Amino acid sequence: MKIGIIGAGYIGSALARKWVKLGHQVVLANSRGPDTLKELAAEIGATAGTVEQAAHAGEVVVVTIPQGAVPNLPKDLFKGVPANVVVIDTGNYYPIRDGDIPALTAGQLESAWVGEHLGRPVIKVFNNIYSKSLEEKGAPKGTPGRVALPVSGDPAEARAKVMRLVDELGFDPVDAGGLDESWRHQPGTPAYTQDFDAPRLKAALAAAEKSRLPEYRKAADDSLKAYFAAQPKG
Repeated sequence: MKIGIIGAGYIGSALARKWVKLGHQVVLANSRGPDTLKELAAEIGATAGTVEQAAHAGEVVVVTIPQGAVPNLPKDLFKGVPANVVVIDTGNYYPIRDGDIPALTAGQLESAWVGEHLGRPVIKVFNNIYSKSLEEKGAPKGTPGRVALPVSGDPAEARAKVMRLVDELGFDPVDAGGLDESWRHQPGTPAYTQDFDAPRLKAALAAAEKSRLPEYRKAADDSLKAYFAAQPKG
């Protein structure tokens, strides 16, 4: 399969590395241009490209950039990209990193907002797992305790395609419903960064309370703030 990845941070690099090993062709892009990715792409076995080249790369395009950077993508990024190309959003909104985004603060679902900016429906996945877990915790299907990942978005056939990719990467895909249910694995919710197996993930998704989304977001933001504060200065 041909896959484009926009964003070469921890999640984007981890996905590129794993997908290349599985035999997929990956075009990797970032905001600074392909020249800045040549070494990483060569190491991974991917192709360094522009964001436009990644968007037009093939059957699946992954957008894995900070939420605040989404409006900076080219406005016509997906112009001419066939409607059946699946767009994955791995992003999360952290006000401490992304600044205030009024629509999200007011309660709009994060991936719905991303989809509006991209002009394409998106599938939300890989947002509730740390890159280290994504790199190290994949396991063969049927392995007891296999880590599960929620997949939400529309249409259903696009969600099913992404679920197959999740399984191939070594994780149990859990159908979390349409995009209107994606809030159940936004930052700070019970399903966020817990590396649950499928039964526990389903329970965590069900336990999320929509009225508590501001509380969940604040908890995730406070955790990120503490992480930043603990980093060496200089």
